[in-house]
Amino acid sequence: MKRMLILTGPQGSGNHLFSKIFALHEKVFGWKTLLNTYWEGHHYEPFAKCWADPKELHLFDWTQSDYYVTSISCPYFRNGLPEVPDYLKFIETALLHCEIDVAVIGRDANILEFQQKRVRGMETTGFFLEQLEDIYSAQTNVSFISQELLYLYKGMYLEKIANDLDFPIAFWDPEVEVILEKDANRKYVKRADEYWLDFEVQKAIKDS
Repeated sequence: MKRMLILTGPQGSGNHLFSKIFALHEKVFGWKTLLNTYWEGHHYEPFAKCWADPKELHLFDWTQSDYYVTSISCPYFRNGLPEVPDYLKFIETALLHCEIDVAVIGRDANILEFQQKRVRGMETTGFFLEQLEDIYSAQTNVSFISQELLYLYKGMYLEKIANDLDFPIAFWDPEVEVILEKDANRKYVKRADEYWLDFEVQKAIKDS
């Protein structure tokens, strides 16, 4: 049976990052054009038309692979306006052609807030949280993956995801290190000043 993995999460949580990673494997039909650039708009994602109109899935050529990855953030932008994906309609239609798994992407909540306000002018995580019930109610396996864990553990983490999802990921590919070379969170993280708990920690170290 053919399988599709839906990568999704709040806007800014890491859809492009994970799309690149999953597109590396030769067996996976994914967002291959993203491998040739740092970033490009969602309208270039292979299933973008299908998210706008799930009936397009019936016209898709499902002979191209046994493994498919599609990426959608919530909200995404279409014709310059924010759109909330119709997860249920997309999944119900796609299930006529393949099995579906959903990987919900997580990122630090504070960074999400800063990123969304900087790029979109408002915090949008709530839009996605409201859709989780629909995602859970669909006939899918739902897993959670983390941008922070990806940057920290890299190939080891990807190997674990591949085993957990039983889905091909090229965790051994040298390009993984290239993709993860610059941590996208660093620009949001500043050095913390002295904190009141530091004294207690240092005292405990001495006492022990």
